[in-house]
Amino acid sequence: MPLKTYWLEHAWLGTHVEPGVALGVGDDGRIAELRTGVDAPPPGAEVLRGLTVPGLANAHSHAFHRALRSVVQVGSGTFWTWREVMYGVAQNLTPENYFALARAVYAEMALAGITDVGEFHYVHHAPGGTPYADPNAMGEALIEAAAAAGIRITLLDTAYLAAGFGEAPNPHQLRFSDGTAEAWAERVSALKPREHALIGAAVHSVRAVPADQLATVAAWAQERRAPLHVHLSEQTAENDACLAAHGRTPTQLLADHGVLGPRTTGVHNTHLTDEDIALLGGTTTGTCMCPTTERDLADGIGPAGRLQRAGSPLSLGSDSHAVIDLLEEARAMELDERLRSRTRGHWTANALLTAATADGHAALGRPDAGRLETGALADFTTIALDTVRTAGPLPRLGAETAVFAASAADVRHTVVGGRHVVRDGVHTLVGDVAGALASAIAAVRG
Repeated sequence: MPLKTYWLEHAWLGTHVEPGVALGVGDDGRIAELRTGVDAPPPGAEVLRGLTVPGLANAHSHAFHRALRSVVQVGSGTFWTWREVMYGVAQNLTPENYFALARAVYAEMALAGITDVGEFHYVHHAPGGTPYADPNAMGEALIEAAAAAGIRITLLDTAYLAAGFGEAPNPHQLRFSDGTAEAWAERVSALKPREHALIGAAVHSVRAVPADQLATVAAWAQERRAPLHVHLSEQTAENDACLAAHGRTPTQLLADHGVLGPRTTGVHNTHLTDEDIALLGGTTTGTCMCPTTERDLADGIGPAGRLQRAGSPLSLGSDSHAVIDLLEEARAMELDERLRSRTRGHWTANALLTAATADGHAALGRPDAGRLETGALADFTTIALDTVRTAGPLPRLGAETAVFAASAADVRHTVVGGRHVVRDGVHTLVGDVAGALASAIAAVRG
């Protein structure tokens, strides 16, 4: 029998919005029952007014990049000048201040309706590359931060071994590098999953992992049936350098070394050839689009529609956290495609919400999340339908309202494992999230 019942005024069930849904949560934190046509709250039920959708999945995050918000918007520059500012913040991170920063950032995500984050983690060691007493101290800080913020995490521990093709790590990158893929695998194997945390792997990029070591990272993930993510063709300079070094595009190089496949997700996938798209789709390698970061860094607009039609599932991420708003990421994917094509309607609101929920969770190794159905994890979020942005449309158009009108500011409740993490717009564990962000960012900026 369910231990707790929620009454959802309106619920998005994947294909449509249903009014009056009673959702029971079992003691295992999963949905034990779901009943439609419940016109009034059952006795003792928690009432969630607005539109309830499955918890949002942020499939690509670098938590410490939150400290760059606004700073990197001063003046002009390129991705590469942005990277130099990022290195400066990375040098100031310690396990202690990274825990505080990530806790605040993950709390901001919970306020935005995010219940699961894929943390693409590559700041492993102390400045200069010396390992901490616990070689996974930085990764453990992120796992603990997610628990303290009340959300789930897939720690995508990242192999980052080189500055570029045939180049040793620069001084900033020494703390990212384990030296070899074998040493990376030995270190990451000591990380253990727990109830709220899964352990996955990442290839930072084809620039950062020598070609003869790609297979080691892929094999580690394959043996554990773990998610494997990779930054892919974010910049044309990466493509040009890869072609010069190997005579292959980055996608082709990854295919050569067994990196592509259904548990792999390419992040950005911006500058691809027709053959690249066919390779990614044919291997059902996923695509994580991060539109707010891609436009902030002037990266370009990735061929998301063509990738999906080829067979590549789509997910969404906030990446550098120029903003943390998965509804905006979903909206931006459609609107960017409209700008490029000068036509409308590339994805329905249902399809965009699916990318932000079920397909995002699947990319993070949680196919049992992202749906309001019996047996799924009881992770969901409620979007207000009575704010200045969302008031007016008919409730049956809730999916359209959520994607094309709402923002993270309209999230009213976030529930993870059947427990309120955000109630009436207030984080139940962290409280003053803005204050926590301000103090944590000041500490890492130095």
